[in-house]
This record gives sequence, structure tokens and C-alpha cells, in this order.
Amino acid sequence: MTQIVLPLEVGDNAPSRIVVGSANAAALEAMAAAASWPFRTAVLHGPPRSGKSLIARWFAGERLGEAIDEADRMDETELFHSWNRAQESGRPLLLISGRMKDSWEIGLPDLRSRIGAALHLTIGTPDDSMLTELLAIHAQQRGLALGPDAATYLVPRTERSHQGVERLVAAIDRLSLERKAAPTLSVWRDALEEIMGPNEPRLL
Repeated sequence: MTQIVLPLEVGDNAPSRIVVGSANAAALEAMAAAASWPFRTAVLHGPPRSGKSLIARWFAGERLGEAIDEADRMDETELFHSWNRAQESGRPLLLISGRMKDSWEIGLPDLRSRIGAALHLTIGTPDDSMLTELLAIHAQQRGLALGPDAATYLVPRTERSHQGVERLVAAIDRLSLERKAAPTLSVWRDALEEIMGPNEPRLL
């Protein structure tokens, strides 16, 4: 498992590192060939908290091209002008969307045709190795010392998403602080029950 370290800290307990793994490796690999994108434009789709904004910052910071975060929320005329400017400059343009390709409804016909012709990249579901790394990074970001057995217990039982891991670590941190106790098995279990529901499988 590898990581991309960003030069600036980010707030809201978000990691300042991008974990490269099963969910995003293909998308990141495609960014290394931005000059060959159709019309030098790509759209990165992904679920909430999956690192899209971090990737946008990395892409722009490495001077691979221009990145527009939350492009799907942007005024369509303004976004169309941004696309035209990128074409005139010859710089690759990375658009970040919180919607999947088929659910981004674009009213402006010229913009719709150009976004439709772009390369569409997707952040998918993390595998166990990536979830383990995300668990460690979110815990470290909060200064939370999880024991060596935490990933073995938590990863098979938690929601398989970036956001799910973040929510779980937040719950463990809060319960640990409320109880003034180390985040051990009883805290892990109760955090899982809080996030996943009372029927979550547990250790015997």
C-alpha cells in the first residue's frame, strides 16, 4: 500500500495523505497520462469522503493540469467557459464530481456534449488492505491509539467505504473520550453497533 503526501494540512479531521489502493489506483494511474485524455479533460466521480478533493489538490499541486472541485455544483455557463479556457491553453482539466456519470444531469447542451466526451474515472470500493490503511490514517489524524488487533476485528465488520471508516473512527474516538477509557474491544464493539446496528457480528 502506498500513500501520496500532500504539502498542506487539511481540516475537518480529513487525512493530509491519499491512500493509493484498490479503489483509486486506476484513476490515479490515468492522471499520469493527462495529455492523452480526450480533449485533455477527465471527470473523477466518487462517493462522499473518498478523497476526491485531496486528489484534486494533488493534481493541481503537481502541475499536472487544472482541477475544479465540485464541478457538478458549479454554474454551467461558468464551467463551460473554464472548459474553453483549458482547451485554449492546452492544459489538462480535471473535474471533480460527487455524482456518478449517469446521474450528473447537465442542462447546457454544449457543456453536456463536452463532459460526455471526457474520460470518466471512478473511485470504487476499498478492499481490506485499503480499509486497514484508512483506519490507521484516520486514527492517527485524531491522535487515537488503536491497538494492534483493531484492524483484524474492525475491518471485516465495518461499512466498506471511505466514509464508513471515517465514521467508525469518529465513534471510537468519541466513546473513548466519553468513558475516559482506552479504545479497546468493548469500545470497538459499541462503536460498530452504533454505526452498523445491533445485529453486527461480534467476537465470541
